[in-house]
Amino acid sequence: MKTTYLIERHARAGEETSSRNSEVIHSGIYYPADSLKTRLCLRGRELMYQRCRTLDIPHRKTGKLIVAKTNQRSYIENLHLKALKLQWPPHSAGDITSSPVLPTELISGDEARTMEPNLSRDISAALWCPETGIVDSHSFMESLEKDILESETGDLAYATRVVRVDPYSTESSKVIPGGQGWVVQTVTGNEGQTESDAILARTVFNASGLSGPFILNSLLPPERRIPMYYARGSYASYRGPGISGISHLIYPCPDTGPNAHAFASLGTHLTLDLNGKIKFGPDIEFLSPPTSEDSEENMDYWTKHLSPDDSKLGQMHLAIKQYIPEVAVEGLQPDYVGIRPKLIPPGAGFQDFIFRTDYPCDFGGVGLVGESPMISLLGIESPGLTSSLAIAEYVVDDLLSSTKSAQ
Repeated sequence: MKTTYLIERHARAGEETSSRNSEVIHSGIYYPADSLKTRLCLRGRELMYQRCRTLDIPHRKTGKLIVAKTNQRSYIENLHLKALKLQWPPHSAGDITSSPVLPTELISGDEARTMEPNLSRDISAALWCPETGIVDSHSFMESLEKDILESETGDLAYATRVVRVDPYSTESSKVIPGGQGWVVQTVTGNEGQTESDAILARTVFNASGLSGPFILNSLLPPERRIPMYYARGSYASYRGPGISGISHLIYPCPDTGPNAHAFASLGTHLTLDLNGKIKFGPDIEFLSPPTSEDSEENMDYWTKHLSPDDSKLGQMHLAIKQYIPEVAVEGLQPDYVGIRPKLIPPGAGFQDFIFRTDYPCDFGGVGLVGESPMISLLGIESPGLTSSLAIAEYVVDDLLSSTKSAQ
C-alpha cells in the first residue's frame, strides 16, 4: 500500500537547484564549526561517497586547492585550524571515526604550482582538501527516484503542484472526513487540462527548494512571513590557453564581509566535470524581487533569469585571472545559470540551513503540539547537494522522531 507520496511540480526531478550547480561533493570546510551546514556537509559527504561506490554512480574524488595571495593567507590558515578541531558528526559510522573528519594540508605557492602549474605566481599559499570531489548529480537523483519507485510504500507524482496546505479543522471534515493533519491541495497537468485533488497527510515535509517559504507564508500573518532572496549564479565553459593538465578543483578565497563567515558566494571557482571539461563559476547577482502581489508570479519570477548570456564574462574573466592568469576571455562561453535560495539579503552575514516544525494546532487545526508535524526545509543552498542524504537522515531520525507522529 502506498502511504508516502513525493509531489514534484516539474515533469522530472532536479529541475531547479539540484541540476544547476557545480556538482561538487564539498569537504565541509567553509562554514562555522557548530553550524548545521558543517555538520550535514561532513555527514552527507560520507553518505554520498558511500552511495556512489555502492551503486556505481559516476563520481571522482579530485581534491581541491583553495588558493591565497599573501594578504589572504590568514583566511586559509584559519580554515586549516578549524579543520583540525572538527569532530565527526552524529550518525557517523564507527569504523571511520578514528581518522580525521576533514584532513587538510597547508602548502606553499610553489607546492601548489607543482600540483597545478597554471596557477599565478601571486599565489603564495594554498590549502589542500583531499576529500572534495565531483558527482554526476543526474545519476545520483535517478538512484533516489529508483529507490522510491521500487519501494512498497512510496510513489512519485510528477507535474503536480501543491497549491495550498491547510491544517485539518472541523471545516476540513466536510471535504475529507475523519483524522487530523494537513489538507494538501494539488493540481496536476498543464493549463486547460488540469486535475485537482486533496490529500489528508499525517506528516508533511516541505522541501520545495526555491518555493520553500511560500507554503508557510500562506498560513502566516504578514508580519511573521519569511522573506526570500534569490541569488543568480552564471557558469561559463572554457576552451583555450592556461588550463593544460588541470586535474583538481581550484577555489579562490571568497569575498568576506564584516566577519570570517559573512560571504554569499565561494567565489568564481574552477571545477571539472567527469569528462574533464572545465567550467568557471558561479558569480553572484541578487535578483530584484517582483512587485506584483500575485503569489504564482512571485513563486516563479526567478525562471525569467535562467537564460545564460555573455554580459558578465568580462567580470568573470577578471576574477579568474587573479589565480589563473593565462585564461583568455575569448575562450569563455556562457554555459548555464543556477538560482540559489537565500534567506537574508546581500551583506547580511552567515545564514545556516533552517528546519522549521509546525503543527496544525499552531494555525487553529485539530490536534496537539507534537502531532502531525509539517517540517519545512528553508534556505537549502550550497552545500545542499552534498548534504542531501544527511539532511534526510536528520529530518527523519532527529526531527521527526522527536514528535508524536513517530510514536
